[in-house]
Amino acid sequence: VQLQASGGGLVQAGGSLRLSCAASGLTFGLYTMGWFRQAPGKERAFVATISASGRNTDYADSVKGRFTISRDNAKNTVYLQMNDLTPEDTAVYYCAAKTGGTTYSAPSDYTFWGQGTLVTVSS
Repeated sequence: VQLQASGGGLVQAGGSLRLSCAASGLTFGLYTMGWFRQAPGKERAFVATISASGRNTDYADSVKGRFTISRDNAKNTVYLQMNDLTPEDTAVYYCAAKTGGTTYSAPSDYTFWGQGTLVTVSS
């Protein structure tokens, strides 16, 4: 199984980025997908999750209303649209996969992890 995250970069506060995570080696439509982030010196934290069907989503309070998770099961890809970014959003962002239909927010729930993509938001 491979999860390839991309789309990170440097953006000014108030700007937007869209992260992508392309999955291979698994039956994508059977997996719940999640996005997590880890800032320097901090633990990995939940950002967003989407159920296998795409019908259910959940977000960390800190990103609600600014971030949107979506998926394209035909392309084996999950996305994270990030708007109105702040310096507090600076982190390495990881995508993760777990079998099952519902949404999950704990890192320990997930089986497979991507390599991470760095998002840096300047003030």
